[in-house]
Amino acid sequence: MTKSELILRIGELNPHLYHRDVERIVTAIFEEITNALARSDRVELRGFGAFSVKQRDARKGRNPRTGETVAVDEKVVPFFKTGKELRDRLNAKAEAAKPAGDAGAAIPPQPAKEPGSN
Repeated sequence: MTKSELILRIGELNPHLYHRDVERIVTAIFEEITNALARSDRVELRGFGAFSVKQRDARKGRNPRTGETVAVDEKVVPFFKTGKELRDRLNAKAEAAKPAGDAGAAIPPQPAKEPGSN
């Protein structure tokens, strides 16, 4: 889903809001998350997940085209960890998609073979 698709979907779910207002709201939310991460703050949205930043150390990399070793500077990268509610909803869909015969089926333990037997 793109930002414009998100704006359209929120607008459909809230017909009492003007499209321009929905666009401003979504943009403001993204701006605040971005600003918080730029300050190295953590943004937690209960049930959805948490955004944070992680420091990656400098390292030696390799140019895949030439095979030459290159220095990669240290950098800060965004990180997202899903919340429990989101993880549960995603896994519930995965569980529902499994065939009925597989639900809770365990692989029975194999008996140990004795030496010399095939």
